[in-house]
Amino acid sequence: MNEQPTRRDFLRHGAVLTGAAAAGSLWPAGFARAEKPAGGSPNEKLNIACIGIGGRGGAHVGPALDENLVAICDVTDGRLQGCLGSIDKTYREHEINRPLPKTFFDYRELMDKMGDQIDAVVVATPDNHHAMASMRAIKRGKHVYCEKPLTHDLYEARRLAGAARLHNVATQLGNQGRAGDGWRLLCEYLWSGQLGNVQEVHTWTDRPGIAARFWWPQGGTRPPGADPIPSDLHWDIWLGPARERPYLDAYKEGKFKGQRVYQPFVWRGWWDFGTGALGDIGCHSWSGMFTALKVKHATAVTLIEDTGDNTEEMFPSASKIQWDLPARGDMPPCKMFWYDGGKYPPRDLGEWPEGKEPPDNGTLIVTDKGKFWADGEPRPIGKFDGELKRPEPTIPRCESDHFKEWVTAAKGGRPAASNFDHAGPLTELVLLGNLAIKAGVGNKVEWDGPNLCVTNLPALNQHVEREYRAGWAL
Repeated sequence: MNEQPTRRDFLRHGAVLTGAAAAGSLWPAGFARAEKPAGGSPNEKLNIACIGIGGRGGAHVGPALDENLVAICDVTDGRLQGCLGSIDKTYREHEINRPLPKTFFDYRELMDKMGDQIDAVVVATPDNHHAMASMRAIKRGKHVYCEKPLTHDLYEARRLAGAARLHNVATQLGNQGRAGDGWRLLCEYLWSGQLGNVQEVHTWTDRPGIAARFWWPQGGTRPPGADPIPSDLHWDIWLGPARERPYLDAYKEGKFKGQRVYQPFVWRGWWDFGTGALGDIGCHSWSGMFTALKVKHATAVTLIEDTGDNTEEMFPSASKIQWDLPARGDMPPCKMFWYDGGKYPPRDLGEWPEGKEPPDNGTLIVTDKGKFWADGEPRPIGKFDGELKRPEPTIPRCESDHFKEWVTAAKGGRPAASNFDHAGPLTELVLLGNLAIKAGVGNKVEWDGPNLCVTNLPALNQHVEREYRAGWAL
């Protein structure tokens, strides 16, 4: 790995998260505030670089302009110029006298040329770039907002969380619901004892596609042939640390005929670039549950069912996965279940009558006191002997929004609620499900969380820490 420290080296030298960080503590000891507010005052503007300005990245350009957007980076010329034009129009309409951000195709060049002019970066690239872009910023002491999942691999999640603590930078994962009250209420209800002890968690999503809504292809192999690379696309940079392959625009035949192959957005279904439905939605759906259940690590994960079309190139079209959580303090062991691509929990759990379909996305929990919707303020499902009373707030509420919360942390305020001490371990739990997919249906994966390794199927450990293409080492 280009003389980079290996996972074994990293763990051996004591970088395993312990104590509050490993437990997913909200405000971890030793990371109370950013050491040096940008510019020396909470009222001064952050100099921000946006890495990736399409899709979710485009949504961050506006908030970054509220600070001082000094650089934008994307692999598509047209997207860069379009963004630049919109910024110029905004400046002229609002009579803002500020230089336009500089443009880059490669975030490595951006950091080399403008590292001393930047306070913070926003990373909104395909998943396989998250760790590389974020780590380059962190090592230079820059604050980082990174879209979910935090990383492509489990090892990268551990590395980024450790690096953020070492360099004492303000961080935030882009799971925007973390700014809301729903997960806070879930924690407060569970911790008050009103819901009882959780035995099972069931979460499902419409990704990558259901009959009513198709998101992106999964369950296939790499199509043959090659198409001309668009003149404004820097394909080699888009590939980044992934294996080289020819550019392809759309499927010419087969079940995905006419669908885009790699971009935009449909890269999520490819092992080399994305993390599947779990990576897209898992960090949203389980962020609050992770905190509420005081999760450190799962001890095992199993692919219960899939559609039989998992390949070396792509995730299966649908899957059902089970995580085993050990006892955590006064909380007994429990199981977490994930369903995607049109798979759902048994009808009796949600008490859905025949003919009525479950909602496209949702989470419910089974406790020793009953069943509850848990994708917001908990609500009983069916019979419940008792009356839920909203507990007194014990978790600090977000005072602005998800992005501004990070900006405030970067200027010396309290840590953002989805800082990497939370996001790293959460991402590890989520991505563990992809190891189960690699293992195949029915093959239980026994997991040593502190040491980041599979203990019973050692061949799977090659997927804990991937090999990077030359020039893209972490």
